Amino acid sequence: MKKHILIFCFSLFLFISLQVQSQLNKFTKSKIVFQNKELVITQISKNAFTHVSYLQTNDFGNVPCNGLIIRNANEAVIYDTPTNDTASNFLIKWVSENLKCKIVAIVPTHFHNDCLGGLKAFHDHQISSYANNKTIEFAKLNNYILPQHGFNDSLVLKIGKQTTLVKFFGEGHTKDNVVGYFQSENVLFGGCLIKEVDATKGYLGDANVTAWSGTVARIKKEYPNLIFVIPGHGEIGGTKLLDYTIALFK
Repeated sequence: MKKHILIFCFSLFLFISLQVQSQLNKFTKSKIVFQNKELVITQISKNAFTHVSYLQTNDFGNVPCNGLIIRNANEAVIYDTPTNDTASNFLIKWVSENLKCKIVAIVPTHFHNDCLGGLKAFHDHQISSYANNKTIEFAKLNNYILPQHGFNDSLVLKIGKQTTLVKFFGEGHTKDNVVGYFQSENVLFGGCLIKEVDATKGYLGDANVTAWSGTVARIKKEYPNLIFVIPGHGEIGGTKLLDYTIALFK
């Protein structure tokens, strides 16, 4: 009897260890494919790449800001611009020359500069921009470059033979924050609505802290099989980032 229990316990331990290693492998396989002082691009899966640019702030110093590139069949969609037009031009050039992709859309996920600070460069390259109508409204109030096309609750964008879904789940970091989901890679771009593990609450000047946890809980329920979750700042991860954010604002 004891022998059977030992065999069961060992098998269970081995299974759990393999599952943990599988989760770790998803992130350790990431590799930097472009880097200069303005921009870093990292491949996280076959068709998904993060881009990181930098924003100088009074309260938090020089902050790295995440965005996402997704591709299919020589087309690409980008979530959040780099923080300035110089970095955006590097990104556009890299996608065109290295991925051989046409950028069919740029999607700022809310109205702050870390999401649309480099929007003019995309418009200069005749790349269409899409945003929550609230994002356009707030950008206008702040005299920012305006996204060209608006939507209310959700938007489906075609990328080659695939699609990506942009959706508003509720208020949190801002009143307009949306997330982007790319089903073929099980990747979620959460933007500043999602926090990296061990992050502080950060800037709350435009936040709805009461609604924040519930908004992220709805995202978790909608997408139970996520592999990659990308926050607005900091390290990417899995659904643990959703759990951390929910707990942080409860």
